[in-house]
Amino acid sequence: MKTLRTLAVVLSAFALASCEKNAVQTITGTLPSVRIRFFNFGVNAPSVNFYAGAQKMTATTSATGAEAVTGVSYGSVGANGFYSAIDAGSYAITGKVAATVDKDLTVSTVTGALTADKAYSVYLSGFYDATAKTVEGFIVEDPFDAAYDYTQAYVRFVNAISNSSPMTLYAKNTTTLTESAVGGLVAYKAAGAFVAVPAGVYDLNTRTSGSSTNAISRTAVSFVAGKIYTISARGDITVVSTTATNRPFLDNTANR
Repeated sequence: MKTLRTLAVVLSAFALASCEKNAVQTITGTLPSVRIRFFNFGVNAPSVNFYAGAQKMTATTSATGAEAVTGVSYGSVGANGFYSAIDAGSYAITGKVAATVDKDLTVSTVTGALTADKAYSVYLSGFYDATAKTVEGFIVEDPFDAAYDYTQAYVRFVNAISNSSPMTLYAKNTTTLTESAVGGLVAYKAAGAFVAVPAGVYDLNTRTSGSSTNAISRTAVSFVAGKIYTISARGDITVVSTTATNRPFLDNTANR
């Protein structure tokens, strides 16, 4: 019995020593320095999960804890519009079918070099080709400055409508009725610059060059001082219905 007690003490001391040895670990390396987010604005595109190379960047869990087959659906932004972190480098960014049918089939690929300490937005865009099972996509930098006027809101326009002409975004203050252009003409797959806008509630409209007719409209959009917003055009510019899923629409997603 004495021998067993001695052995137990020795083993306990060994275990404690092992725990203490591993209790504090030295973690080296740096945190991912690139921020990136993902929009599914491809008309009729299936719900997808986004990948950067082999790294899955978006996924939705179900009530059972397993990955849901819903993914990022049309008109939605991955991670509720929040940025994900990733290391700088060159990537093939893909959208892969989230549903059980055609599970993990790549429907879109966008390649790009992601630079450290910068932010980006990736868009599926245009129209889904149900025969080829492909949809277009593009990536834009989100170049908002860390040092900005917190008494203003900042707004920029992205055009994800493939059958639209270049458009300019206009913001009309619903109190003062003053209307101003938010940057200049923005072509498909392009982004305008961030423009300072006084905080307030605005009616938004887009117009093509030389036209006084609104191409897309959205009313009562609030811009809060100290925040940064991207207004993105999606849908089919030829649709005149005000309720159709594929109607032209102005999405408002905060960058921060």
